Amino acid sequence: MARKPVTWYIATPADGTIELSRHAGTPVNLAANVGQVVDHPKPCTNLWFDESPFSYFRMVKRVGETLEDTGIWPITWPVRLWIVEPLGETDNWGQRHYPYGLLSHRIRVLEETDAHRALGAAGRDVLDVVQQIPEQAIRWAADWDSDPEGMRQRQWKWAQCGGRTCGSGQWAQSVAAATSHARRESAAQTWIEHLARRAVDQALADTDASMYAYSYAYSRATGYAVAAQHQARFDAYVLDALRGTGLDSPAADAA
Repeated sequence: MARKPVTWYIATPADGTIELSRHAGTPVNLAANVGQVVDHPKPCTNLWFDESPFSYFRMVKRVGETLEDTGIWPITWPVRLWIVEPLGETDNWGQRHYPYGLLSHRIRVLEETDAHRALGAAGRDVLDVVQQIPEQAIRWAADWDSDPEGMRQRQWKWAQCGGRTCGSGQWAQSVAAATSHARRESAAQTWIEHLARRAVDQALADTDASMYAYSYAYSRATGYAVAAQHQARFDAYVLDALRGTGLDSPAADAA
């Protein structure tokens, strides 16, 4: 049976320019070169060392890892996702440490694809959840500041103590991280968590929420977003722990 062709991906900011190429002063815009062969403007001469921040084109075959080492900061949305074809000599720093990546000095830009795929198999659902976070963040922050000591105790119980219907928060977070690694979506999870925190920042920017309320809202927002990432993989025992469902009910503290 013939082996399925490998698909390679590169992520860029919304303008289509590879961010590391911009930092290096030799911008390469993939949006302007669809269907074209693009040579690296200043390739490294000692293969394959980082002689500059942009010594070669970096691409990955695991779409959930496309957002790793992009140079895009601050993390924001939208980005753009490109399917490319490596041409000429390639390398990948060794299968042990970089098994899903490839380095090349020449690529063909084949097409643009849906950017939400870079956030994992459930990327579209993740973005829907992130859009809902600002309204919830205001409530989360208000809950904390209205009863800091009570919320601190409830958050500790959530993080440390599981039960028959819901696991502990820290355990669920470790399960999610391990699953992201196994599914090659670690970079996706990192971006998802940053997008969730950014949504909290936007929601609370004009409020007088305390530093601790911010921290609590961050933990709730990232849990909700990561639960969306893995919603088809986990059952309610893990998903409810990630979302901190019991934290919204004072009755849960007395249980």
